Amino acid sequence: MSRALALHLGLLALLLALPLVLAPYHQGNLARVMVLACFATGYNILFGYTGLLSLGHALFLAAGVYGAGLTAEHLGWSALPALLAGIAAGGAVALGTGLLALRTTGVAFLIVTLMFAQAGYLTALYWQEWTLGEEGFVIDRALRAVGPFDLSDPDTRYLAAWALYALGLAGAYRLATSAPGRVLVAIRENEERTRMLGYDTFRYKLLAVVLSGLYAGAAGAAYALLFGYVGATFATIQYSILPLLWVLVGGAGT
Repeated sequence: MSRALALHLGLLALLLALPLVLAPYHQGNLARVMVLACFATGYNILFGYTGLLSLGHALFLAAGVYGAGLTAEHLGWSALPALLAGIAAGGAVALGTGLLALRTTGVAFLIVTLMFAQAGYLTALYWQEWTLGEEGFVIDRALRAVGPFDLSDPDTRYLAAWALYALGLAGAYRLATSAPGRVLVAIRENEERTRMLGYDTFRYKLLAVVLSGLYAGAAGAAYALLFGYVGATFATIQYSILPLLWVLVGGAGT
């Protein structure tokens, strides 16, 4: 077993054991941390491995939040279909954003992604009859269940957050050790040389944007379902800056 794999498994085992010694309040906080850590893991794919600095990730997170929240609130979908809707919304918005934003590079890419995120925030405020704007709405507890498992229950919520983070971490580890992951790193180091080697760098960068959007959508949908709140706060600029700070503190590209 490699050192990196052992470190990943050790971290997951520690997180799984912590509820045995944590008070309910701290257990709930750690569940939030794991959901947002999944968000940061997706950002690391785009920024840490591919070298694309984005300030538009609040848009993808909010897409996941509203994708799950609106389908649950207005269509009466249960937790699992709503979660899948949130993930799909995050990926779809990321795909559309990537197709346009990747026509630019460097600072221009950062500005374009920021513009898209701000447009998403204003859209959430404009459609207040559906979103209730910054006030937001609470998802009915009866809809926050997967079969016999009530996601509003603290223990179930913690295990669900842990499962989400474990899947996200495993997916990022698999990508980082795969051939496409190495191409993303090559693009970060020298995109022109990577293109000269015959790789379609636009396609790989779009892949990184979509994967990052799927992670953000999953984190947003999980947050809405596990904690029951949906609001325009998740579309504000702070949720584009925070994942960047978390990745920098944790180590970009690790």
